[in-house]
Amino acid sequence: MTAAVPAQDASRHGQQRHDKYDRLIGTAQSLPRLKVAVAHPCDAASLGAVFEAAELGLIEPVLVGPPDKIRAAAATLDMDLSKFRIAEAPHSHAAADKAVELVRTGEAEAIMKGSLHTDELMGAVVRREGGLRTARRISHCFVMDVPGHETPLIITDAAVNIAPTLEDKLHIVQNAIDLARAMRVDQVRVAILSAMETVNPKVPSTIEAAALCKMADRGQITGGIVDGPLALDNAIDLGAAKIKKIESPVAGQANVLVVPDLEAGNMLAKSLTFLADADAAGIVLGARVPVILTSRADSTITRLASCAVASLVADAQRRRLAVPEV
Repeated sequence: MTAAVPAQDASRHGQQRHDKYDRLIGTAQSLPRLKVAVAHPCDAASLGAVFEAAELGLIEPVLVGPPDKIRAAAATLDMDLSKFRIAEAPHSHAAADKAVELVRTGEAEAIMKGSLHTDELMGAVVRREGGLRTARRISHCFVMDVPGHETPLIITDAAVNIAPTLEDKLHIVQNAIDLARAMRVDQVRVAILSAMETVNPKVPSTIEAAALCKMADRGQITGGIVDGPLALDNAIDLGAAKIKKIESPVAGQANVLVVPDLEAGNMLAKSLTFLADADAAGIVLGARVPVILTSRADSTITRLASCAVASLVADAQRRRLAVPEV
C-alpha cells in the first residue's frame, strides 16, 4: 500500500507538495505496524488521524480514554471501532497515565497525543516515579516539509525546553542526530544557529555553539557533523555561505537546525509554516519511546508523517537492542 496525499491537501498544494512526507510514509509502511497508545482520542481530528494511520498500515493503535466519548467521536466520522482495542480511562489525566502504563508493560511502543493538553501528556511521561524518563534530556523535533527545499528540515527544540543549558543542548543535538539517522539521512549535518556566524563573547548562543562543536570533536556528540555558530541564511543556503566565505561541510546544506531557545525555534517553525506554506510533523525524543505530538490545526498528511517518523524511530531502537553487546 502506498501513501496518498489526502484530497484536501492535494487540491491546495498539489501532489509534489508533500513528496518528502510521502517518502517517509512509504518507508514506514515497509516496517512492522507501530503499537501506539493513543491518549484520549475523543474528538474527530485526533481519532480521524488514528484511523487513517491504521488504514495505511503505519500503526496498531490502542485507544485510551472514556469509551463513550471515543465512540461518540467515531460516530461523527462514521468510523467502525470494532477492530480497535479500547483501554478505559475516566478522563484525560488518567488516559495519559494509562498510556504510559501500556508502554511500561510492553503493550505499546509509542504514545500519541489525542484531545488533551500537551502538559497533561508530558507530565505523565516525565514523572520521576512511573514515567518514561531515560538518562537523556527529553526534547522536541519538528520534521518540516518546506516547499522548494530539497530535503526535510529538522528543527529543535521549539516546544519543550524553554531556555536550555549547554548540557541540555548536548542532549537536544544528540536526539536530533539520532532522529535523522532513523529517518535514513545519509549524512547528518547539524547547524547550531545564532544571529551570526562568528563567536562573540557578548552573544551567549555563539559561545555555546562553539562548545557543542568541540564536544562533537571529542566524541561527546556522535553520528553527525556539527558546526556553529551559523546564521540561518548561511546554514541552509550555499550562496549565502560562499558570500560569507564560510568553508564548512555543514554551511549551506544543514539538515538539522538547533535553535538557541524555544522562542527562536517556535518563531522559526511558525514562520516557515505560515509564510512559506511548510508543514511541521512533531515528535518528542529522549523518553523510553517516541511521543507523537500533533496539533488540532495539523493537516492529515502532517499527522500521518508524525506517525511515520515515530515508526522509524521505534525501528531504530529495535535494531539497536537487537545488536548484542560486545
